[in-house]
Amino acid sequence: MNKLVYAYFEVTKPKIWILLAFTAFGGFVVASGKEMPWITGIIMLLAVILGSAGANTLTNYIDRDIDAVMNRTKLRPLPTHRISPASRALIFGLVMSVFSLLLAASLNPLSFIFMFLGIFDNVIIYSRIMKRRSPLNIIMGGFSGGMPVLIGYVAVTNEVTIFSLLLAAIVVIWTPTHIWSLALHSKEDYAKVNVPMLPVVVKEKTAVRIIAIASILMVVFSLVIPLYYSLGSTYFISAAILGVAMLVLNLWLFLKPTKEVSWIVFKASSPYLGLIFTALILDALI
Repeated sequence: MNKLVYAYFEVTKPKIWILLAFTAFGGFVVASGKEMPWITGIIMLLAVILGSAGANTLTNYIDRDIDAVMNRTKLRPLPTHRISPASRALIFGLVMSVFSLLLAASLNPLSFIFMFLGIFDNVIIYSRIMKRRSPLNIIMGGFSGGMPVLIGYVAVTNEVTIFSLLLAAIVVIWTPTHIWSLALHSKEDYAKVNVPMLPVVVKEKTAVRIIAIASILMVVFSLVIPLYYSLGSTYFISAAILGVAMLVLNLWLFLKPTKEVSWIVFKASSPYLGLIFTALILDALI
């Protein structure tokens, strides 16, 4: 792949938008079942990919100054000037975001509303306003993570249900464990650039306890949903096994709060979410 093309691909944070697009697909399959409207699904996925990639590119543009200082991010395309001037990334992100909104609007008004809210929350609320000002940044910014699920669901149904909100909440509640375990691993980096992530502003023991509590809430919530909505045994058994695995990892982190263990929890959290939605998809199809 051409180096410049790869730089533009990298600035979209593909690992994030791939996971979010998959959760959107999960919402789509759960809403439609076996009779999936594939044209709608393709438009929806393209909209979510462009929206997520566009928002990620814009947050990379906003954070380019601190990214150049942090060890974890200093090799990204903007700090290394592989995309230069940086305004090109800004334009790239805006174009993708606009196209995502147009595609979402072509589905129905609710898809457009949730796409707009997702981009606005991630770029403006989280990255532009909260990230450098408050340790609650990821709580406020985490709502954007649930929007793809809602977009996938309403693309089919054109209505918001309690069930769709609970599915989106899985991602929202998952986000603190994911981000705070990363922040615990890289707390010196965040402290260096004065970003008040939770592990930076509280003692390590307190941070680990809060991460553990967040993980317990995440697992409990994933197991409560089948009690109120007719999800089958495939989802429940999968969620239980995955939940136990995540709780064991967080217990390990609680007992041994090291960079290595926090990194393992961070890396395990993405497959956890992906497998939870895989179980939802299989349940809907079976």
